[in-house]
Amino acid sequence: MSQQPRPVYLNGEWCDTETAQVSVFDRGYLFGDGVYEVIPAFAGRLFGVDEHMARLSRSLEAIGIPEPLERAEWQPIFDRLLAGIDAPDAAIYLQVTRGAPAKRDHAWPGGDVPAGVMATVSPIGSIAGGARVITLPDARWARCDIKSINLLPNTMARQQALEQSCDEALLVRDGLVMEGAATNLFAVIGGRLVTAPTGARILAGITRGLLLDLVRDEQLIEVDESFITISALRDADEVFLTSSTKDLWPVVEIDGRPVGSGAHAGRAGPVTRQLDHHFQALKHPQRSSR
Repeated sequence: MSQQPRPVYLNGEWCDTETAQVSVFDRGYLFGDGVYEVIPAFAGRLFGVDEHMARLSRSLEAIGIPEPLERAEWQPIFDRLLAGIDAPDAAIYLQVTRGAPAKRDHAWPGGDVPAGVMATVSPIGSIAGGARVITLPDARWARCDIKSINLLPNTMARQQALEQSCDEALLVRDGLVMEGAATNLFAVIGGRLVTAPTGARILAGITRGLLLDLVRDEQLIEVDESFITISALRDADEVFLTSSTKDLWPVVEIDGRPVGSGAHAGRAGPVTRQLDHHFQALKHPQRSSR
């Protein structure tokens, strides 16, 4: 069964997923010269949109691309995208590149070349069960805080995980676990919630940040923002991942070994379940207020 075409906003025009075309000279296509965001919407309501747009601005500034649109100009685009998909939960993908100059050149084009702007929408699927993960050396560049569209090391790591019948790869640098190929990492160790600090070595995930704010505001558990060694991770009481389309995703196995011990070995632990309960209430305030 063929899928219904979905709307696409492309460089100021509207088309759909069957007719959208970009120039072969677009620097995103040639060099991975651009940045992106994935903004979830639950029951038609954008979640964390201000935080996502603030991060987009930081990424654009970091690589020297001027803002192509004002914040208010994005909203009608988001509204039309969400109106064009029949799904309770959806994710808006938006991408900004350095544009399409007349010739390929490593040097940046002049200011007369407009940025390439694209946005589309896809349904968010459900996740069945916990995540099985592997650990791999971190082969990414030194500015992981920029949400670059150049994701070759991430895709290679994810593919290695899939080829080992796993769901995600955790990336390790100098014996310390940074994050997942497309997720942030949390562990419950000694009654504390531990996650890597923000900086150039990890992406400051929006779900990560919203969860930490929630945990601190409601004093759910002590937070420790520090890097985790591989050995400490393997001995952790609980481990979970976060992302904008997966929320809190419990890790049940690391490198073939179950996470946790006793009755909770190889399954979501009590802290993970509690935090997820509070996070779902944050996502769906209309439900929690009933």
